[in-house]
Amino acid sequence: MIVLAMLLLAAIGPAGCTLENRETAALLAQVRVNRIQAQQAALVYTPGGTIKAAELDNDEGKLVWSFDIATPGTKSLTEVDVDALTGGVISVATEVPEDNDTTK
Repeated sequence: MIVLAMLLLAAIGPAGCTLENRETAALLAQVRVNRIQAQQAALVYTPGGTIKAAELDNDEGKLVWSFDIATPGTKSLTEVDVDALTGGVISVATEVPEDNDTTK
């Protein structure tokens, strides 16, 4: 993974390397579970689901792949967080669209 991060930085070059790119490269250098492996683990919790967004983040000191997954027949998204070191699913939560909010 360190080699992957170094290749990413080399391809971007020092002038084009933004703070966000450097942070992402630093996080990628630490993962033991790649995005594809994490996606497979997340999709187990959302049969027939489609990944709409994915992010690698340091969440309270834990390296996490976070996926927003759309499921056919519903407007809500399921957010599944996968530990980027172990591949274990950390949390599964349903995000209801704001237009369905009944408190308005």
